[in-house]
Order: sequence, then C-alpha cells, then structure tokens
Amino acid sequence: MKKLQLKNNPKNHGDYLLLIAVVLLALIGTLFIYSASNYSANKTYGDPFYFVKKQAIGVVFGTVAMFVAGRFDYLKLQKFTLPVSIISFVTLILVFVPGIGVENYGAKRWIGLGGITIQPSEIAKFSLILFSATYLSKKPQRAKSFLGVLPVLMYGGATCLLIIIEPNMSITVCVATLMLTILFSAGMKIKYFVFMIIPAVILGVLLIIIEPYRLNRLSAFLNPWSSPKGEGYQLLQSLYALGSGGFFGVGLFNSRQKYAFLPFAESDFILSVIGEEIGFVGLIFFFTLLGFIIYRGLKIASKAQDVFGFLLSVGITMIFGIQTVVNALVVTGSIPPTGLPLPLVSSGNTSIIIFMAEMGVLFNISKRGSLTF
Repeated sequence: MKKLQLKNNPKNHGDYLLLIAVVLLALIGTLFIYSASNYSANKTYGDPFYFVKKQAIGVVFGTVAMFVAGRFDYLKLQKFTLPVSIISFVTLILVFVPGIGVENYGAKRWIGLGGITIQPSEIAKFSLILFSATYLSKKPQRAKSFLGVLPVLMYGGATCLLIIIEPNMSITVCVATLMLTILFSAGMKIKYFVFMIIPAVILGVLLIIIEPYRLNRLSAFLNPWSSPKGEGYQLLQSLYALGSGGFFGVGLFNSRQKYAFLPFAESDFILSVIGEEIGFVGLIFFFTLLGFIIYRGLKIASKAQDVFGFLLSVGITMIFGIQTVVNALVVTGSIPPTGLPLPLVSSGNTSIIIFMAEMGVLFNISKRGSLTF
C-alpha cells in the first residue's frame, strides 16, 4: 500500500493568531511574575529580578522551541515516540536517586543537572500524548475495545504511579484526566469510560485518606477559617487577594498579598496576585486570552487531516485547558488546595518551554488543516 503523503494547504499559512496569543500570554506571565516575586526574591536572594530573569530565559528558549516545532513536520514525531517515552520514564525515576533528585517541601519532583533543575512530570505529560496519539492512530479501531486501549492505560498508569509517589497528586490527576480525554476523543465506548472512572474516583478517595496532609488540605478547603494559620492559611490569603482586587484591581505592581503573605505567589498562586492587581474586569480579559488559546487548539483538532494530528491536537489543548481550569478552581477555593502551575504564566522553565514547544506542534498541524483560519 502506498503511504499517504499529506501536504500543507497552499491557502493556509498556519494559525498565527495562536502563536501571537501564546507569546502574549507568556509575556504577561513574565510581567506578573516580577510583580508577584520582586519582594520575596529581594528578601531571599538579594535580587528583586531573580525569578523574572529565570522566567525570561524560559520564555526565550520556549519561543525558539515553539518556532522550531512549528516548522518540524509533526508526522515525523511518531518516530520519536520510543525515545521520548524512555526519557520520560528515566527522568521520572531519577527524581528518587540521591544526588540527582532535588527535594523541596518534602516532595521529590525535580532532577538537578548542574545549576539547572528539570521537572520530569512536565515531560511525562507530552510523552503520554505522543504515545497515545501514535498508538491509536496506527489502528483507530483499537479505541473500540478494552484490550485495544490497554497499552495506553498501562502507559498512563505507570506514569501516574511514578508521579504520585513523588508525591504529586495534582499532576497525577491531570495526567489521568488527560489519558481518559484522549481515549474518549479516539472513540472509546462510554461503558469503558464509566468503567474506568468509578475505580479512579475510589482510588482518589483512598489516596486522600491514607495521607494525613491530604486530609488536612481537604479539611482546610471545607473550612479554611478553622485553621487560619495552618492548612487554611494559603487559601485564605488567596481569597483576600482576589477580594481586595474588586472590580478594577489595586493597580499593576500594587499587590499587598505578595509581601510575604501569600506563599508561592509567583508560581501556583500567581492568579491570585493577577486578580488582586487587575480586578474582576481584568480577569475577564485574561481568561478570554486563555480561552482563545483553547478554542484555537480545538479548532485545529477539528480540521486535522489525519488521526495522529487530531489526537495530538486534542491532547495538547486539553492538558493546557485542564491545568488552567484546575489552577483557577484552586485559587478561588472551589476545590481543595493543590500545587499546580498556571500554563505559560506561572514561574517554571520546564513547564513554559514544553508548553510553548507543544503550541508550535499545534501550529504545524494547523498548516495542514482543511480550512484557512
């Protein structure tokens, strides 16, 4: 059989609006990282620009990665599925190796290479997307049977296991949700979907019960005022920040909660500082930009010319969307507190470089879409 060769649509130069939105969001994130971190960075490191310098480096490398990925034929990514999978699992294991793994706040989620730290779970998310898209696109009918999707379940399960023992329950939940989303998009039957959701929920409850700190976080979520200086402290400070912002905010760089009141203001809870400074009205425009990126990603998926491109687009867009929604729910106290960065905004070089590279892949897929954008 002659191999199908897909060519770029001559009338379609790619979704440049997506790239513009991504770069704009990354720049906005860098601006707010400076605002959120300048006090703590100066106090801790003697340099108010400590975190923003690191983020700027990530944005530069991420932008380069995005444009390189945008020019690289996404179909050739299938050839890298095995190497990327090996790298993913090796790095996830290395976080537990003394001298290589970096422990912070009781969690081993990073590996240190000289002066550089890498978060393997960020690599693992893309690895799962690539593996699932490659495997299911070769024989799309695999998604119709339980045995057919078993390799994806095993791959995703092994990834979740390595992440949960770091421990990192938030990323574990995101990875599990991502896996089910890809399978559902590939055409998995509803009965299998329900069959997997029920034990996943039960397992989640057990994981909360067996770890005291997770029970404490759940208790703080239900009533943060019961421990205002303990487990409920971070959520209360987040709510104070958002409440202080009101409709129009206290003004750029004028956040008060960043002055050692709100922990992780430059990373997991940066949305609280953003809300405090630009207010409810500003957040509407901010979330419009986030929603626009998700919309363009789903649009690209709907116009993809092949199953691999479709599943790749769905996976990339959904992990961006899942993390955005979960982060917003956490900082507003809608779900129990958990450490999860806001994509392209929170401090973290591994995250921003990989997310921007993934957006480059989306752009490349858009160049072969059946309609112009």
